[in-house]
Amino acid sequence: MQLSHEHEEIRRTTRRFVEDEINPNVEAWERAGEFPAHEVFRGLGELGLLGITKPENVGGLGLDYSFQVVFAEALGACTCGGIPMAIGVQTDMATPALARFGSDELQQEFLAPAIAGEHVAAIAVSEPGAGSDVASIKTSARRDGHDYVINGQKMWITNGTQADWACMLVNTSEGAGHNNKSLIVVPLDAPGVQRETKLDKLGQRSSDTAIIFLDGVRVPASNLIGEEGKGFTYQMLQFQEERLFLSASILEAMERVLTDTIDYTRQRKIFGKGVIDNQYVAFTIAELKTELEAARSLVWRATADLVRGEDVSVTASMAKLKTGRLARQITDTCLQFWGGQGYMWESSVSQFYRDLRLHSIGGGADEVMLSILVKRLGLKSEL
Repeated sequence: MQLSHEHEEIRRTTRRFVEDEINPNVEAWERAGEFPAHEVFRGLGELGLLGITKPENVGGLGLDYSFQVVFAEALGACTCGGIPMAIGVQTDMATPALARFGSDELQQEFLAPAIAGEHVAAIAVSEPGAGSDVASIKTSARRDGHDYVINGQKMWITNGTQADWACMLVNTSEGAGHNNKSLIVVPLDAPGVQRETKLDKLGQRSSDTAIIFLDGVRVPASNLIGEEGKGFTYQMLQFQEERLFLSASILEAMERVLTDTIDYTRQRKIFGKGVIDNQYVAFTIAELKTELEAARSLVWRATADLVRGEDVSVTASMAKLKTGRLARQITDTCLQFWGGQGYMWESSVSQFYRDLRLHSIGGGADEVMLSILVKRLGLKSEL
């Protein structure tokens, strides 16, 4: 699709923020196991970058989703994968349902501060026994007067140790798994919330990820997003934007790995010539560059469909599947071409080998994307 001057301004502003405010600190934040989310998000909020597609009445820019994809692509200039993921949780996972279905009061209390960068948000869906199988969550919210009382456990929650609130999927009644769920905004400083357990991950180490325990947590019933029992539907809609953001956000990271590999294999000599002078190496890199451009085109095809108001369940799922698998292929292949140096912790190919591996798991595993595609393409009536 045709990008305007305004699109390019968002790209330029985002890249400059990444290069000035994030990249110089990545090494230290990776060692620390977290980045200062409130500080970074405040800077992004001041630039208007946390509410690109959100309504103007809550501080957003009110732009269409193509501008958000430009933002996601530009975040790929980050020299790690964890921080773009954490930002995407704020913009495209924890807030879309609140922006679309939340009451005016709820939006003013929670969405507006998130857009301004004053609040850090989390999305709390996954549980120890319910990652890809969203319908199997066990966390419950039972109505008690003017409150919901929440009990349960949430797992693998990005921003979990720092977030001010979570958009949480809970069971608000008995019955069928698709019709008994609701999305509720849960302040994470509420009594009964315990989220001090920070998980020790393979990659994305600068992004804090927590287990959240909820024991008799009372939340005002007014914190319900939209209608009770519609949470599963709202979450499925939210997944479309999440998967497009995730797909777009790793395009530049893959490009960086390929570029760094080209530079390194030109310099590295084996048997008297550069590694890249071996036909197999050069042909493989050329093919991977081609695959990357095909993936980029798929992301933008899905984006154009979304902007036109079409259902992008198929193309967004395809983009998520393709980019996640391609990231594994590019990082693994390029690490091999680096030889021993690629296996060193500090190399860029090693960084993204660790960080991008999550993209075939988080936001819906490859197998979930394939299940969606099989159903939507009419390949099998039941799985």
